Amino acid sequence: MTAAPSGPADTFPKLLRANAANLADAPASREKEYGIWQSWTWAEVHEETRALALGMMELGLKPGEHVAIIGANRPHLYWSMTAAQMAGAIPVPIYHDGAADEMHYVLDHAEVALVVAEDQEQVDKMLAIRDRLPNLRRIVYRDPRGLRKYDHGILHPYDEVQRAGRNGEAERGAELDRIVASGRGGDTCVMLYTSGTTGRPKGVVLSHDNILITARAAAEFDGLRAADRAIAWLPIAWVGDFIFSMGQSHVTGMCIACPESADTLMHDMREIGPTYFFAPPRMFEGFLTDLTIRMEDAGAVKKRLFDVFIAHAKAVSAKRKAGKTPSIMDGLKLRLGEILIYGPLKNALGMSRIRIGYTAGEAVGTDLFEFYRSIGINLKQLYGQTEASVFITQHPHDAVEVHTVGAPTPGVEIRIADTGEVFYRSPGVFKEYYKNPGATAETKDAEGWVATGDAGVMDERSGQLRILDRAKDVGRMASGALFTPKYIENKLKFFPNIFEAVVFGDGRESCAAFLNIDLNAVGNWAERNGIACASYMELAGHPKVLDTMQAHVEDVNASLAEDPTMSACQIARFLVLHKQLDADDGELTRTQKTRRRAIGKKYGDLVEALYGEAGEVSTTTEVTYEDGRKGSISATLKLRDAKTFAATGSIAAE
Repeated sequence: MTAAPSGPADTFPKLLRANAANLADAPASREKEYGIWQSWTWAEVHEETRALALGMMELGLKPGEHVAIIGANRPHLYWSMTAAQMAGAIPVPIYHDGAADEMHYVLDHAEVALVVAEDQEQVDKMLAIRDRLPNLRRIVYRDPRGLRKYDHGILHPYDEVQRAGRNGEAERGAELDRIVASGRGGDTCVMLYTSGTTGRPKGVVLSHDNILITARAAAEFDGLRAADRAIAWLPIAWVGDFIFSMGQSHVTGMCIACPESADTLMHDMREIGPTYFFAPPRMFEGFLTDLTIRMEDAGAVKKRLFDVFIAHAKAVSAKRKAGKTPSIMDGLKLRLGEILIYGPLKNALGMSRIRIGYTAGEAVGTDLFEFYRSIGINLKQLYGQTEASVFITQHPHDAVEVHTVGAPTPGVEIRIADTGEVFYRSPGVFKEYYKNPGATAETKDAEGWVATGDAGVMDERSGQLRILDRAKDVGRMASGALFTPKYIENKLKFFPNIFEAVVFGDGRESCAAFLNIDLNAVGNWAERNGIACASYMELAGHPKVLDTMQAHVEDVNASLAEDPTMSACQIARFLVLHKQLDADDGELTRTQKTRRRAIGKKYGDLVEALYGEAGEVSTTTEVTYEDGRKGSISATLKLRDAKTFAATGSIAAE
């Protein structure tokens, strides 16, 4: 049995060693491969990680160097992060779906010396840009398929690196133990790159204290424990995955399971039964869209039962929120609903055992949020940033306010500047932006306060934070009325048929919008209604689809008319884009956030057309194919006028 470290477990390598001693036989990692679940205990994970760390040292890795980790969610890639730390190096996880040229900036900026790659696809990317990476010396790959005949001058199979590490235990074991023992909480733990919404990604340098203190505080806030189970499916380069799958896993001892693929996620969730789950709003929206489609195809009796019991669940939830006690009949009907509807529904979503579910990244629609909570899923919101080690606020179990992002996480201080921008200070505040002291000083002041770039207010009644929009995106209409595009976009995206929305209006007399249809939802509707379309472009431009989109826009306008601060932001004209917004085309970040300014510039002709009088516009757009090649598509788009409403909330058109 591994002996527990004598000092404080204030770094990941020390904490892993402590878990290997105290939770030796408890499951730490699971992975589904070829349809079979494999498990590793904390003791086994420690041994695997130590062998890899020693192997990295055999390859010449030195303390202070950077190690890039590239691939999907796999236990061996998570272990490689801690292995790099054991050797005194710093892991730099990278978004695996990026093109080689996109990865080049991060690899070069971080001066990466060693890469741990998942498979042939990632190895090929590294070899394509190797000549432009002067610091890269070694590439370790996990999956050997397709790589047997490659030149192995700098390539090394993962298993062979571990084997070399085990063979070198006698020679290097004491040195590794010295490096681990000398580590301190203030040492750099990981470097995570921002998504680069407005420019080049920045390397956010985070310490072990940043991650572990924050992970511990958030876990205690939610009552997480070793018996909990989570599933790792979000990009390993995203700070949220790092703190959930690495930080909270290590501080609580809970097991992290990796699905076989993104396509099998829901099936794998049903098998694992996670008790702790995080997903962005888009995924919860996707679940509800799929459910809506299935119910449209269901029989009349089943659909009627669904509608009745979902309506009852929402009504009971509203009663509780209003401080009223549900009646005995309410309770009996809920129990029957659990048997007939809620239970099977949660099982189909893989959420039968979830105690705590979180969403973040974008505001979630009120109806969507209340739907999940009404069927018994404890869905909450959190608000965070890479620079905060994620957690700034989170919803308490007993005080979930739909219009807020929660109360400050323990240890976090929040203040609102006169400009409306949100600032915070906490143990999770990042050390610096790598090689960018100017940006560090602009973001974090001498007292440790960090500018979020978001505009918000503290709700006086609940004491919770409400985020309005990105501060840089908050503007004014020509009339002087407040313009907050994200608020409007989130209202639009509540409709299952709308996948993405981008709203314009700053400095304008009226608002206009780009819409992306949800191909799954709209395609299913088209099939049921006998509408034949051969492509996304053809479906997006179909008159009946445009009629549906117009109805959704006008529903949003009617809602905005009831809000005195937003009534001037009703959408006067819109179009449905001929292609889906895509990260490969620079329109979205790798975390699927819209690059509003880039979209406005790229589609400037379409924006101006929306503010003109023409009923259609022709355009040609450059696109990037999956293999990295460039091409273009041309289309003629219809421009639609939408009804707007008087600010009094009446239905009379202006």
